[in-house]
Formats: sequence, structure tokens, C-alpha cells
Amino acid sequence: MKNPDLWKPSKYVVRRGRLRASRDPREVGVASRLIVDLSAEWYDANLKVHARGRLLDLGCGKVPLYESYRHYIAESVCVDWENTFHKNPHLDFEADLTRAVPFPDGAFDTVILSDVLEHIPEPEGLCREIARVLSPGGKLVMSVPFYYWLHEEPYDYYRYTEFALRRFMDRSGMQLLQLQALGGALEVMADVFAKNATRMPVLGIPVAILAQGAVATFCRTALGHRISKATGSSFPLAYFLVAIKPA
Repeated sequence: MKNPDLWKPSKYVVRRGRLRASRDPREVGVASRLIVDLSAEWYDANLKVHARGRLLDLGCGKVPLYESYRHYIAESVCVDWENTFHKNPHLDFEADLTRAVPFPDGAFDTVILSDVLEHIPEPEGLCREIARVLSPGGKLVMSVPFYYWLHEEPYDYYRYTEFALRRFMDRSGMQLLQLQALGGALEVMADVFAKNATRMPVLGIPVAILAQGAVATFCRTALGHRISKATGSSFPLAYFLVAIKPA
């Protein structure tokens, strides 16, 4: 990663030793705090387990996860395309992810693809490229939204079911280690409500914050957790997966 000394937190920040969504509205919209908090929790738990060696951060944006993986890897390489909405001084390579990525076979031990695949018009091609550049035993750590609004238009193409994600991994020669729904019906409703509430004058933003906070608090209770888990199979807010390239 270029200019690591200039890196600063953006989408994710560390508070009390835990990763969470930034409360700076320039980095995370008020109506997206719930989903980004949930994403932060998942990445915080999994990157320390799976990130290692030489890491490729594809579609890196402002490299928001750098703080979460920097202590577990030997080197990070940051790649994004020319149309990114998140310009930064850390880019090592500018590449069109709809084509072959500019690295040799087996060059990386870890690949991160965080909320990127929905912006790729031919996703199977990118999955095959990821498998190609991973070393045997190397891992892909990936997230995609599901019940989520259009973003970064016009480069928002797809929403994937768990069955599509399984198929992508199978057809690219990778083996799934983990595929997890993030959130359920309660989180989806809170997210949709918050994104529409912010359009109301004066009270919109505080109402959106209150609604997301109330749902997040309830889902930490035993009953809320059960409801979230039970409805997540049909109404996931997002999906997260870890896959390995077989040795």
C-alpha cells in the first residue's frame, strides 16, 4: 500500500478496541450506520483469523479495513478502478476489475473484496481471477449487500442470493468455509425506514438514528437475536463469506 503513513480511518473506526461504523456523515451516511456497524463486527472477528501473508485489497476505495488486517499480514496491495467514488493516495494499481487483474498466478495469500462484486457486470470472471491469483490455501474474504438500496449509480448491477455466491465459488474452484447472512427482517426494515426518514425535514436524521439504534439494541437481546437469525435466511441485509483455494 502506498503512503501508509498518510492512512486515516474512513468508513470504519476503532472504538474501545472494536471496529465500528464511523459517525462522520461524510464517511458513512446516517442511514447506513446499522449495516456498517454489523459489517464492522463481522470483519473485526474474521480478518484476525483469515488475513495473512501478502494481501490483495480489490476495489479498495479508501482502504477502510486496513486497521483490521495490518497487524496480521506481511504486505498489502491496493487496487481500484478509474471510476471509483473514493479516490485515495494509497492505490498501488489502477485496474478494470472486469478484465484480468495484473498479477501472476498464486501471488497472494489473502484477497479482500468488500462490497465490490455488486458493481462488477461479469462477476464470475472476477471470481475466477481471484482464484487464479490466490496461492494454494489462500483465502477470499468477501461481503455483498442484498436487501439494500441502489448506490454508486450507474455502477450498481446486481444483488446475489446465497445460491449465486455458492455457484460463483464452485465454478471458480474455491471451497466455501463460511457463508453467513448479516441481519434479518428487523435490520432490513430499520435500514429501509432510516434511508427514507432522512428525507424528512428537521426530524428525519434524529428519527433515522433512533430507529437504527432501537433495532440494534433489541437485536442484541436473546429474543431479538433469535428473530434476526430466523429471518436472515429469507430477508438478509447482506452476505459475508470466506472461501479457500484448495491446496
